[in-house]
Amino acid sequence: MDIRIETTPLRDLVIVHHTVAEDERGFFMEVLKRDVWAAAGLPTDYPQVNLSRSTQGVLRGLHFQWDPAQAKLMRVVRGEAYLLAVDIRKGSPTLGKWYGRRVTERDRLQVFAPAGFARGFCALSETVDVQYMVTGLWNPKAESGIRWNDPALGIDWPVSAPKVSPKDAAAQTLAQWLARLESDRFRY
Repeated sequence: MDIRIETTPLRDLVIVHHTVAEDERGFFMEVLKRDVWAAAGLPTDYPQVNLSRSTQGVLRGLHFQWDPAQAKLMRVVRGEAYLLAVDIRKGSPTLGKWYGRRVTERDRLQVFAPAGFARGFCALSETVDVQYMVTGLWNPKAESGIRWNDPALGIDWPVSAPKVSPKDAAAQTLAQWLARLESDRFRY
């Protein structure tokens, strides 16, 4: 089975479309096929796979990790979510720009955001299951977030009063993250 890569306005952030075999019994889809992904220039090693369930109106993010730097491949397994990524790479021509997309279980799309992007989503259906495959193992000492409602980003979330965790509500702004990047300790 093949994939088709759709580019976005943000360099290196792509949407992966899959060939799906579907009939009256259901469907079959190859979520990741190493040779096809390698030929498309996408990572093929995802040592950790996470699955979250959220109720309507929950917003998770914007999360990232720098050691090891994590790329993230996100997909909606059940329901509907608005998947979003923000470029936080110092010196990037699209620094501070974001891209969001409604994704449903019927789309069977995946959003690939390389390291140097903060990622998140909001739940649009009554319940949504989002799977994320990451290229590096979780390191709680090297993870952080950007505030979901940072005015400098101007993200147009499709929920008016999201439910966020205390940790996400207290996350730093993009400007605060960029100030931290000035330290030699933080590099992408």
